Amino acid sequence: MLIGLGCDPNAQDLKQTLADYAVELGHEVKDFGSDDPLYSNTAVRVAESVVRGDIDRAVVLCGTGIGVSIASNKVKGAYCALVTDAYQAERAQLSNNANMIALGSQVTGVESAKRILATYLGATYVESPRSAPKLAEMYKYEVST
Repeated sequence: MLIGLGCDPNAQDLKQTLADYAVELGHEVKDFGSDDPLYSNTAVRVAESVVRGDIDRAVVLCGTGIGVSIASNKVKGAYCALVTDAYQAERAQLSNNANMIALGSQVTGVESAKRILATYLGATYVESPRSAPKLAEMYKYEVST
């Protein structure tokens, strides 16, 4: 799987750790950088790449993960879940078909972040009677706006 990673300068160390770990897990990585202090610029570039299908999934990071999550979700077709643990990372994919996750470098430890990444990348959305109607309604709303 080709994974995109991007962040602001606050999160560059954790982004690099996760990039290296993704490769260890057998994935390819596209690095969107960490130089722009305006995290929204990087988050939007990553989200646009996911939506175009240039990358399969993505991880965006800033200090808390909140800003990059909000910015990413401004791009139609980007579904970025702010996650703080492995269970949320799993559910982001299994229940919500999230094509991106956001992490906070100042609130998530390195080992937790690696566990989150492995769990997120290891899960695959399968349509179910419980999740499908919820996602269909969300997609319907997105298309109508």
